[in-house]
Amino acid sequence: MSDMLYYILCGFLIIGILGGIALMSKVKYSVKGNLLSSICVTLAIIITLYKYNIMSDYALWICIIAGLVAGLIGAYKVKMIDMPQTVAILNGFGGAASAIVAAISLLESHTTDAFSYITGGLALSIGMITLIGSLVAAGKLQGLLSQKPVVWKKHSNILSSLLLVIVISILAMTFMRSDWTILSAMIVFCLIASGLFGVAFTVRVGGADMPITISLLNSLSGVAGSIAGMVISDPLLIAVGGIVGASGLLLTQIMCKAMNRSLKDILLGKSTVNSKAFANRNSNGHSDNVAKKGSFSGDSHKNISLSEFGGISEPETIHSDKENENKSVKNPQEKIKQQVNPNPEKVMQKAELAEIIATAKKVIIVPGYGMALAQAQELVKQLSDKLEEMGAEVLFAIHPVAGRMPGHMNVLLCEVDIPYEKLCEMDEINPQFKECDLAVVIGANDVVNPAANTAEGTPIYGMPILDVDKAKHVIICNFDLKPGYSGVENPLYHREEGVTLLLGDAKDAIKKLISVL
Repeated sequence: MSDMLYYILCGFLIIGILGGIALMSKVKYSVKGNLLSSICVTLAIIITLYKYNIMSDYALWICIIAGLVAGLIGAYKVKMIDMPQTVAILNGFGGAASAIVAAISLLESHTTDAFSYITGGLALSIGMITLIGSLVAAGKLQGLLSQKPVVWKKHSNILSSLLLVIVISILAMTFMRSDWTILSAMIVFCLIASGLFGVAFTVRVGGADMPITISLLNSLSGVAGSIAGMVISDPLLIAVGGIVGASGLLLTQIMCKAMNRSLKDILLGKSTVNSKAFANRNSNGHSDNVAKKGSFSGDSHKNISLSEFGGISEPETIHSDKENENKSVKNPQEKIKQQVNPNPEKVMQKAELAEIIATAKKVIIVPGYGMALAQAQELVKQLSDKLEEMGAEVLFAIHPVAGRMPGHMNVLLCEVDIPYEKLCEMDEINPQFKECDLAVVIGANDVVNPAANTAEGTPIYGMPILDVDKAKHVIICNFDLKPGYSGVENPLYHREEGVTLLLGDAKDAIKKLISVL
């Protein structure tokens, strides 16, 4: 294959990949976009193998087939709740591949070109950082490592020192490349320092901010791939790596904006969560308002009388923390608490709830990580079908950072065959909440917290949220009334009119909703 033909084909494949990414920006076209990009990448691999005359290498094809089989088995067996961890690991594999290509190129290179050694060292380092950082991120998401930001003494100095070692190693590779022993030693030093940097870089990020870190690591895997392409002089790898790097960085910026977080603060381990709020999370590092087994408990103003459902404990009164009772209202979060005007006598009966649901003509369901943790998407589908059978229009409001990664809710809902056209992005669905008769929130907190619009000085002030509070009636299916990751009280929980709380396990809550239809 001539170089000209190869470059032309590369151009078409790159356009195809970009087109696939563009299609993935819209929910209803996302599957087609993913398929298009996958086909283009597959063709790119085949064309590259043909270009470099290695199609006949049987060992290579054995490795490719083994990778395909392992990927298919892994994709089939992985649970949707574990998809973010899977994405993190795959990012790590991308970084590992770049590091391996760079190491082999450095050890086998006979060139005297300093540029090749510098790019090779960079690919080696960034690839290793991506691999180790992604493994740490996956460990945090899986609960194998602490969800809390781990900040060591002189943490920044440690990172700076490791970065200095990496730079020195790369320079030594470049200027002492003629000595194979020194070159090998510097490669090892670079790998070790980069691995330690990946640990130190990722470990001080809290679990709530880990999706942003994974997106950043995804960008780094693309950068490593692009630099590796420079090492072996492959324009296709350079271009595809650049696309991954740029798209990952843009996604990181979008997620930071959606979470009202500074990337600098995230990487420095500055959590938005106060220690008390964090202490109230479960062992997996998730807010207690997500789905776990437990009895339904009512809020202090408007609840379902759970005895109506049979065999479930009566509503309990929610009291504020004693230590906060006598404090003057100077903290913005305390002002939110002061807005609560509990009325224990006001308890909604099953029949009243049934009437609200039965008369709703437009229903918006808001899924959050609680739904994912409880694996309640099948029941959500049943609820949606029941509502539609009763003549209601049902839509789903998807916040960009709901769950553990962008598209997490989309994947879960599509898994149970909820049509793409019913999944609405925030900008599309927000104007419709004021026309909505009923909004059902399942395991979401911060992304529906109206305090983001008014509570100046709180971590979520200015954060884009779903305008659930504008719906005529809201049913909230959460574990309890504790704040979300931000640690900010949600005044929606305490609204005297138009809000019903079903607290406890998400699956149980939805079952109870279905039972009144």
